Amino acid sequence: MTLRRAAVQAFFADLWANVWRWVLFAVAAVLAVYFALDRDVASGAVDAIALGVLVIGVALTPRHPMALPMLAVPAVFVTARVGFGGGDLTVSDLALALAFMTVVLLSRHDFSPTMRALLWLNAVYQFTTLLTVIVNPFPQNTVEWFHAWLLISGALLVGWGVGRAGLMRTAFLLMFVMGAVIALGTIATAVVVFVTDGFQSIYPLWPWPMHKNFAGSAMALVALIAFIKPAAADLPRKATVPVFWLMLVGIALTQSRQAAIGLLLSMLIFTLRSGASRHKVLVAVLAIPGAVLIVQSVIDQIQSQNRFNSTYQRLEWFREVYALWKHSPIFGHGLRYWYVHPTANFQPPQAELEVVASAGLVGLAGFIVMWIGFLVVLWKFWSKHTALGALAFTAVFSRIVQGQFDLFWVSAQVSIPFVIAGVCLGAQVLASHRENSDDSPKIENLGEQGAGWRSATMSGR
Repeated sequence: MTLRRAAVQAFFADLWANVWRWVLFAVAAVLAVYFALDRDVASGAVDAIALGVLVIGVALTPRHPMALPMLAVPAVFVTARVGFGGGDLTVSDLALALAFMTVVLLSRHDFSPTMRALLWLNAVYQFTTLLTVIVNPFPQNTVEWFHAWLLISGALLVGWGVGRAGLMRTAFLLMFVMGAVIALGTIATAVVVFVTDGFQSIYPLWPWPMHKNFAGSAMALVALIAFIKPAAADLPRKATVPVFWLMLVGIALTQSRQAAIGLLLSMLIFTLRSGASRHKVLVAVLAIPGAVLIVQSVIDQIQSQNRFNSTYQRLEWFREVYALWKHSPIFGHGLRYWYVHPTANFQPPQAELEVVASAGLVGLAGFIVMWIGFLVVLWKFWSKHTALGALAFTAVFSRIVQGQFDLFWVSAQVSIPFVIAGVCLGAQVLASHRENSDDSPKIENLGEQGAGWRSATMSGR
């Protein structure tokens, strides 16, 4: 009994020694980043916390190589902007870039045929848009070319590194946490807005200001994970059920039509193909009234004759983008041309329209090849790997559906579904490796994985 008490005391003493050390380190990192930012207090606090977490990940990387990519998983949801001197980028982009470099240097590169196919398909699109970078030489064009590649291939590789390390469950639970934070922020904002201004679409103000379509799209992807809940992720039902319904409440409050349509169509495809009879009633209950409300909202906006509502505004933008495209139909006006064009100073609110105006018919051809290829490749992956394939396919499918109704190339809205797909692909390769090997590292053990990867890196793999 005395030995047991001594062991317990030693355990808690060691735990306390590590807890206070890491708390102190976290506070110091957050404060250091905060004072380094040239931002106001409101946004600076969010930026500092997110970047402080990334600093901790960098410090942990020598011992635990996948620590930074794991900490980047929740950070990719943060669209608050950070400013360093004259630069301006989102926390999401910064986290993705740092995690991408870590995965490239320290992760295993035994890519599956599906993963290689996705990377090559993205390379096809990048090649076709490289032509518009050459034809239209301005800085934003070049920067966006690399940015677009990072949002797809970079996100795939980050997800791959996390899934290949056996951290799929942790990654999805972190996404649940971020989805819950966004949903609670949406609800809190709604309470204030409904009392002061009446019933309307909610643009969350906490924990950082968000557009309703980003908040809705992010919550839709989290809801999709909770709905499909692949068995390999071992997600507890006590987490998936409340998260799913909380996400639906948040989406309803934002009134993001693109998020609702993407989620409902993804759930419908999953239910029909998987034959999940227990989900058919749920999908019907959600889809029928959801479709009615979406159609009715569009009809109301058209009948209102309000030329400034979202429906009329989009129609006007469509006409303006078409008129602009005709002046450079083959190679377009350059990626992010609206930053430098004297009159067309808005981002086209539809995926293919944006691509054809930016990169011309050549870029549009590459975009169509890429997306058809993505869906075909992931559909085949679904045929072989059931729930993992279902989540990878529906996450990517929901993004192209959402892009038909609003902006497409928008930071986290693109990267999050590809991170999810990458996690699924990496987890599948890990599972296959385990089936063929008896000495593979245990899942969810960063220490063992780190030691194995360090030795593999030093020996040149």
